[in-house]
Amino acid sequence: MAEKHTVFSDIMKVFASSVPDQIMRRARAGGRGGVFTPQDFLDIGARTAVDQALSRLVKHGTLRRLARGLYDFPTVHPKLGPLSPAPDVVAQALVRETDSRLQIDGARAANALGLSTQVPAKHTYLTDGPSRRVVLGKRVIDVRHASPKHLVAPGTAAGTVVQALRHVGPAGAADVARVAARHLSARDRKALTAAALQVPAWMRLTLASIGNSALGDTDG
Repeated sequence: MAEKHTVFSDIMKVFASSVPDQIMRRARAGGRGGVFTPQDFLDIGARTAVDQALSRLVKHGTLRRLARGLYDFPTVHPKLGPLSPAPDVVAQALVRETDSRLQIDGARAANALGLSTQVPAKHTYLTDGPSRRVVLGKRVIDVRHASPKHLVAPGTAAGTVVQALRHVGPAGAADVARVAARHLSARDRKALTAAALQVPAWMRLTLASIGNSALGDTDG
């Protein structure tokens, strides 16, 4: 009986030790700089086993704990040591945990389109999930719950245009249209035409003009 118990215990130890191994295999497959939450590994093991494995990997210095329930496989600089992860990757991990959608805010959207040279000091994102703030050194990553009207085509080029347009207002609408018509693919412009039904009336004419533009007519 004692022998059977020992065999069972050994099997359980092997199974338990495989959870951190599987987590690390997945982390390495994604490459350094990856960010994740326990939710990303629940197909590997039960939540308790995943939490214990992550804690063990952090203790061994293999992974890093960024905040409550948030970990990364850090990129290591030869002189500076472990680097902070990209804010976008952090935000994406946070919304994955709650199966939510993510959209950059208007100031960052305007900057991404080259309509503003001002780089926002705070990295702000909108989501239909819960709000969460993560502070990484001097970086603040804010994921804020927003109403559906602020999440038009989230995470797409079309959504970025909508956010930029909302940020610059009617006075900057022509600039948004000029940049968007030049750089968006035909697929993205079609998405803007569909999005026109979800935005305030003052934005619809601009989105329609971009959607109907013949410039940059490629399916990129």
